[in-house]
This record gives sequence, C-alpha cells and structure tokens, in this order.
Amino acid sequence: MRAVADLWNRHRRTLGVALLLVVPVMFSVNQLVARAAHDFFPPFALAFWRWSLAGLVMLAFTGGRLWRQRRALAREWPELLGLGFLGMFVCGAFVYIGGQTTTATNIGLIYAMTPIGIIAIGGTFYGERLAAVQKAGVALALAGVLAIICKGDLGILLDLAFTAGDLWIATAATCWSVYSVLLARRPSALGMAERFTAICLGGALLLAPFAIWEAARGEVAPLDLRSLAIVALVVLVPSLGAYQGYTLVQRALGTGIAGLIAYLSPVYNAGLAWALLGEVPQWFHLAGAALVLPGIYLATRR
Repeated sequence: MRAVADLWNRHRRTLGVALLLVVPVMFSVNQLVARAAHDFFPPFALAFWRWSLAGLVMLAFTGGRLWRQRRALAREWPELLGLGFLGMFVCGAFVYIGGQTTTATNIGLIYAMTPIGIIAIGGTFYGERLAAVQKAGVALALAGVLAIICKGDLGILLDLAFTAGDLWIATAATCWSVYSVLLARRPSALGMAERFTAICLGGALLLAPFAIWEAARGEVAPLDLRSLAIVALVVLVPSLGAYQGYTLVQRALGTGIAGLIAYLSPVYNAGLAWALLGEVPQWFHLAGAALVLPGIYLATRR
C-alpha cells in the first residue's frame, strides 16, 4: 500500500488526468447495463446485489472504524437509511426499471441533468442565489432534457404521452440530486468511507424485500456466467471504481476540473451505447445534448 501511495504522490496530476478520462466510462457502465440486462435480470434484484456486495466490500476496509464509531452510527441511522433510499434504492432500481423501456443513450443524457438539479435544490431550499446566467443555464438544460424525452415531438409534451422509462430515469436523476445535496449539506460524525459503507448497506436493506417479492413472482435471473458477470461488473466498476475514482480526481485536480465528468459521461455513454448496443443517436439526442451540455456549463459557473 505504501508503494501505491508513493506512486500516487509522485505522479498525482498525471494519474488524475488519466482518471478524468476513465471515470466517465465507469459511470456509463451502469447505464449500459440497465439496458443490456433488462430482459433477464429483475431490477430490484440487480440493485440489491449491487449495493449489498459493494457495501460488504467496503465493510472489509471500514468495519473496524465503524465499530469504533458505533455510537455515531446508532445516532445517525435514520438519516443514513434515508440516504440509502434516495441513492441506492431509487437511483439503483429505478434506473434498471427505466432501462426496460428506454435507451441507454436517453438514460445518460437525462442523468446529465443532475448538476442542474443540485443547483436548483440549493437555490430553493438553502437560499443559494443564482445569477442570471445560471438561471439561463438551468432553463437551457431543462429544454434539452424535454427535447430528449419528447423525441423532438411537441405533441408528446402536449399529450403527456411520455415513454415510461424516461419518467423512471427522470425520477431517479431528481432523487440523485437530492441525495447529493443532503450528502454534502448534512453533517456526519462518520468518515466519508464509513458513511458510504453504511449508506450502501442501508440501501441494500431497503431493497431486500422488493427483491424477495420479485423472486416470489418468479422473476429470477438465471444462475449463469452472464448474470454473475453483470453483478460483478456493476459492483466493481460503477459502484466502487467510479466513486473512488471520482474522489481521487477531486484530490488530484480539484473539484472544478472533476466537474468535467458531468460533461464527459453522457458523451461517452452515447458512444458506447452506439458501439455496444447498436443505439444509433437520433437527431433529438444531438439537439438535446446541444442544449444540456452548455446549460450545465452556464449553470455551474461561479
């Protein structure tokens, strides 16, 4: 471990730039899996295995510290459970449910709205004043998401005839924004890794009854190499790798540059969905991205 730490200290900026290019791919993996596994892996079961195993892996590293902080854990458990509901239950299962009827490209572009949601929540509930250019960015990004959800057809908006999957994803993206704000705003006596472990396990606890309900209905993923590979992929790459990678990018390059991940993720996601799932981008995807990405830039400007 000391050798790894020394390597990081010597080449912090170079490794940070490399991670800046890799982490968006890691985040995109979950959105690709949501579409690729929709026809054989039940959504609540996939979310349960993802976060329970991720929590257990984290527990191997944080268990001793969590035990020493058990009083703080007992004091904060309602809030940790609430964060687990928002970040792991909703943003886990709802994405997989949405993947049953919408494309991975749509998922990535709609999820690109989360920085806008964070800013809007901060302005509404925490009194953070938005400059005129930030308000314009929020409006621009919202218009882009509506263009994607409506597939460029105003009639869909007027008739409220949305694709169900897009609405599931929009709900998940909104809850992720709330989760992010609460995670940053609510103080905790736990360390960052310990808190993340507890949230993972709390989310898995909430997901368990729904995964059992799916199994009772006969919705069970086949016990084969494909299913095991999917579980291993979502645990190791978007759950553990992406989160830890994002933290390292922040430490190496700063929060401002780390924010570029919000711009790169939907672009990477669209390209990978095209290459791996055969999802050819449509004109409304391009039009939506042309509104969403500049909107994020304007809204997140200081």
